[in-house]
Amino acid sequence: MRDFTYETPATRVVFGAGCAGRALAAEVERLGAGRLLIVATPRTAALAAALAEGLNVVAVFDGVREHVPVETVDRAVELAERSGADAVLSVGGGSTTGTAKAVALRTSLPVVAVPTTYAGSEVTPVWGTTEGARKTTGRSSLVVPKAVLYDPALTMALPARLTAVSAMNAMAHCVEAFYAPGANPITDLVAAEGVRVIAGALPAVVAGPGDEAGRAGLLYGAYLAGSAFAAAGSGLHHKICHVLGGAFGLPHAETHTVLLPHVAAFNEPAVPALRTRAAPALGDVNVADGLTRLIARIGAPVSLAGIGLARSDLDLAVKLVLDKDLRDNPRPVGEPEVRRILTGALHGRLPVSTAT
Repeated sequence: MRDFTYETPATRVVFGAGCAGRALAAEVERLGAGRLLIVATPRTAALAAALAEGLNVVAVFDGVREHVPVETVDRAVELAERSGADAVLSVGGGSTTGTAKAVALRTSLPVVAVPTTYAGSEVTPVWGTTEGARKTTGRSSLVVPKAVLYDPALTMALPARLTAVSAMNAMAHCVEAFYAPGANPITDLVAAEGVRVIAGALPAVVAGPGDEAGRAGLLYGAYLAGSAFAAAGSGLHHKICHVLGGAFGLPHAETHTVLLPHVAAFNEPAVPALRTRAAPALGDVNVADGLTRLIARIGAPVSLAGIGLARSDLDLAVKLVLDKDLRDNPRPVGEPEVRRILTGALHGRLPVSTAT
């Protein structure tokens, strides 16, 4: 048994169909809060207002944008301070949760999160904002939501296409947890269960979005994914995704989906757990093959070109990735390796282990 340190953020989790409507008031009361700032998108603002009916909502910020631009956070923070809010209610997907976390980082306000997608970021201490073409990330206990209400009923209307890439975003948290700097036997266990649950539920939900059991499985998988990622930290895959999202505006979940098999194929020879734990959870002999087949089965995107990266962007993308600190990757990473990963993902080529 290898030595390890395992630290988890303190988050109260409430899980179950209808729990957001039943338990929200009690969770807000548990925090001693009485003046809520709602953070949502225009699509989820009405849902948030309905859930918060009967609570004292002092302001609503519905200007959430993907990749959490700093100027968006500025406006949300200004509204929180002007309204005298003493807590934040986040209702929505990863960008909404990310905006609420960025507000918490600057105001120390507690967050109650109601996720409506499968990002998993609602149980992590990781925050990220984008300024210009650069995405900055960090870790702080201030941003971890104090309570998370996982209500599968709120995900039933999520379209199949968004379901596919959102769940693959959670899958990326699980896979990376096997080789991130804080990987340990406990995160291996949590991540492997997350891979198994997501891979088992996702094809059925994409085929039949009304599958209630499948929706519950994906939310449970998202929680496991976020929990593994929170303890293990981020590695090569997330660093590349953050570069591509910040510099080129690529959609977050789709970028994770496309890149994941390529980075997994690269790291698998140096990470036995990817072959012995993650691959069997995918029902395959190696993780890259399992991920590639899953992505094909759910009809998710397979190339960076298909989601907005131009061939002329490749050299700059390689340079920006190399500006990151990649020394914690289990295999040495330099210019040839980064270029090979990005070139394969750009054109939608099969990862090396699959091609061979």
